[in-house]
Amino acid sequence: MKNILLGILAFASVFLVSCNNSKAENTQIAVAKFTTGDIVPHDQVCMVNNAYMGKKQLEVKHDGKTYYGCCENCKLRIPQEENARMAYDPISHQLIDKATAIIAISDKNDNVVYFENKANYEAFFNNK
Repeated sequence: MKNILLGILAFASVFLVSCNNSKAENTQIAVAKFTTGDIVPHDQVCMVNNAYMGKKQLEVKHDGKTYYGCCENCKLRIPQEENARMAYDPISHQLIDKATAIIAISDKNDNVVYFENKANYEAFFNNK
């Protein structure tokens, strides 16, 4: 009986520690270095989901350019789907390549927007 009780306590301890670690990791992820309007590094953006992820993403080479995705599915989609590689600049309405775009966080949910140049980026956020 004593061994069963010790086993239960050991299991509960491991479970509680793992829950605490998970919460700590979630807290670290929630603390963003960038905020709405900030230009972010390409390698921290999932270009399939158009979201700032806060950490380095998976690199995908296609036609001599580098794109980024958050998972294996994104790695498959980037070479196959043009909308994973291209976006419309909200100011010029020109289709631009995400690999060479200026990327900025567009809202509090860490969605991103792509610009063909710094002037369009500045115009977009000065009008908001």
